[in-house]
Amino acid sequence: MSVIHLYARAVKMLLPQRTIATWLALASFAIALVQLAEPVLFGRVVDALSKGGAAFPIIALWAALGLASVFASVVVSVYADRLAHSLRMAAMQKAFERANTLPLSYHAAKGSSAVVRNILSGTDALFWLWLGALREQLTAIVGIVFLVPTAIHMDWRMAAILAALALSYTLLNSLIIRKTSAGQAAVEKYHAEVYGRVGDVIGNVNIVQSFARIPAEVETMQSMMRDLLAAQFPVLTWWGLLAVLQRAAATLTMVAVFAVGALLASRGELSVGEIVSFVAFANLLIGKLDQLSGFVVRMNQQAPVLRTFFSLLDETPSIVEKPGCAELVAKDGHVVYDHVNFRYGPGTQGVFDLSFEAKPGTTVALVGPTGSGKTTTLALLQRLRGTDTGRILIDGVDIADVSLTSLRHSIAVVFQDAGLFNRSIGENIRVGRPAATDAEVEQAARLAEAHEFISKKPGGYGFVIGERGASLSGGERQRIAIARAILKDAPILILDEATSALDAETEARIKQALDTLRKGRTTFIIAHRLSTVANADEILVLEHGCIIERGTFESLNAQRGLFSRMVAQGGFVVPRKPGEDEVAPPQPVAAAAS
Repeated sequence: MSVIHLYARAVKMLLPQRTIATWLALASFAIALVQLAEPVLFGRVVDALSKGGAAFPIIALWAALGLASVFASVVVSVYADRLAHSLRMAAMQKAFERANTLPLSYHAAKGSSAVVRNILSGTDALFWLWLGALREQLTAIVGIVFLVPTAIHMDWRMAAILAALALSYTLLNSLIIRKTSAGQAAVEKYHAEVYGRVGDVIGNVNIVQSFARIPAEVETMQSMMRDLLAAQFPVLTWWGLLAVLQRAAATLTMVAVFAVGALLASRGELSVGEIVSFVAFANLLIGKLDQLSGFVVRMNQQAPVLRTFFSLLDETPSIVEKPGCAELVAKDGHVVYDHVNFRYGPGTQGVFDLSFEAKPGTTVALVGPTGSGKTTTLALLQRLRGTDTGRILIDGVDIADVSLTSLRHSIAVVFQDAGLFNRSIGENIRVGRPAATDAEVEQAARLAEAHEFISKKPGGYGFVIGERGASLSGGERQRIAIARAILKDAPILILDEATSALDAETEARIKQALDTLRKGRTTFIIAHRLSTVANADEILVLEHGCIIERGTFESLNAQRGLFSRMVAQGGFVVPRKPGEDEVAPPQPVAAAAS
């Protein structure tokens, strides 16, 4: 996307506020005309005084126009600021919403810190573009456009000097922009890498400290900074050269105006007042050109930022709702996979011909080797990914025909990583149902066996738990996640490795909470512990994206298949009782014979 297209798109974002933008443009137009009139009036006052004429009427007109210009300038400054701020917030909200609709693969590739910087830097660049254009640059452009014919009307020879100045500014800016565009893009790339590195290191500060990585990480950061500066310095040199050349052009113009003006005045072809007017014109033009040049420099520097920001807005969400889709009203939680297929790109990974049923209130466990398709299967149920072929039904309704919000309101999930926000305990539990009362939050916490430890925290439910729940133990974090799922009260529950990160003793303490959560809900489990899958109504064994076995724990364990081998080889572990070691279950006879 070219720089011109970038700025055209940024200007189009003013359309929702076109009325106030139009009034600001008209006010800027009026200010420019007054600023242009002042040099003319100045010259006429000088001529009137030198010839003994009446100067006070001209002075009075000058004063009236000046006061009107001051009033208009105040209005433009205030309302341009308000408009730019409101548009920045709207752009930030739009980018935030888009970022949250994009697949996890996008965030994994870009890095969370880089995405955050993209949103903040992009909206800041848009803010300064809008504010500068509405408050100053439009006035400057109008002033320059009308200055040229006004100066020509007074004396074309003096006007030619001013035209040469404007042309030199234009050529110099074009040259420098061509020389620095590639370098500025490289600078932005290095900036993004630095931000990504900072976020990566700070987000894993415990690893950095535990592995004594501080010197190594600092050295890497210094190296990245050197690369950034190596790319930045040539760009800065060109912009510095532009400033010097522009100042030289401005100085030569002022000298030429005085010299040519003096020559013409000596011939009687120009009055002293007209010379004064052209000197004021030159000062006005130099000021406007410097102003526009600075704006162009800043916008050229921000072009890579805007390009990255707009690329975020243009990213296509992995799942798009059908126009006019219905709202899912799931009561029973009856789930059916009907010949479902999904493939990751052109590769061989995915899930293939999945057909099974989870009746209301039953528990289905998904097991299999790493990469067998367990998580993908349940991601399709939440429409985090879309099926290539086949259907998934909830209470007889194809989930592809309903809104994403209503679908996901019908499903509660407890992940291996609790996924907590740096907010209070109460706010984290309310994620599932923001309008819940304090009593409902407390009841959910009690059912999750969490109320006791919450009560001991400073501030109780108001205790802020830190980033990703850093102030809590693993078991405490998981119980808050369970409380969140209980409060959501969805008919379908997904337990995605919900206890695999916990020691067996901690798991035993929250098993009651999980059992409470599962009551009356259709539950899907991904787990590697016997205690979690042993009582499932049906176990689906996946390999290479296909269901190769299905049945109860006992029936599968009695077969000479993959599940039996996983049990025999320690693929599942029996939780230990307090004071005992965690052990693998005894080998089944069938598996041992194989």
